Amino acid sequence: MKIGILITGHAPDMVLPDMGDYDAFMARMLDGHGFEFEAYAVVDQEFPTGPEAADGWLITGSKHGAYEDHPWIPPLEDLIRDIAASNRPLVGICFGHQIIAQALGGKVIKHPDGWRVGATRYDIEGQPLTLNAWHQDQVVEAPAGAEIVGHADGCKIAAMRMGERIFTVQPHPEYEAAMIDALIEHRAKGVVPEPLRAHARGLLDTPTDNTAMAARIADIFKKGG
Repeated sequence: MKIGILITGHAPDMVLPDMGDYDAFMARMLDGHGFEFEAYAVVDQEFPTGPEAADGWLITGSKHGAYEDHPWIPPLEDLIRDIAASNRPLVGICFGHQIIAQALGGKVIKHPDGWRVGATRYDIEGQPLTLNAWHQDQVVEAPAGAEIVGHADGCKIAAMRMGERIFTVQPHPEYEAAMIDALIEHRAKGVVPEPLRAHARGLLDTPTDNTAMAARIADIFKKGG
């Protein structure tokens, strides 16, 4: 089964030699589930021919806002709607969660309560999961017909399902502690308030449930493909 990865932002330069770009993060997360991958850097205007180019689709995180005026966002929203209409499985993570919601009629904003960073406890489909957060933007209105299946303190819409084939999550199950550490040191300065950086740094050794979430995502692809 081929999963098309839609890259909506690039990993910081300092992590590229050891960790790769965001498509590499996604491939590692789903390693062992039998998928093959093809990546499209939509952030650089590199788009697939259409939904039929892959059996399922995965949208990455990004430093950009879904509501920002970038030339690649309208065609990405069109592609999301085409994928949804094609009944192919579609999964979004962080920005992916937000842009899917927006494309299908929801609303995304820069949340007035500020950033969520580091290991965070979520309730997703009735299961407590600890996953790494790194976001200020949030989905504040779900699309019509979407089921809100995840939440956390300060994040009311942390996961959504739209039918059997679309699943989105706000946190980052593809991020291990090393990536959070790199973000704290290289991307958060002057952006994330220092108390939050310190709090996230203190949680770097917290075990996460990335494997459980990866299995849930893999199941979406396998059952929907």
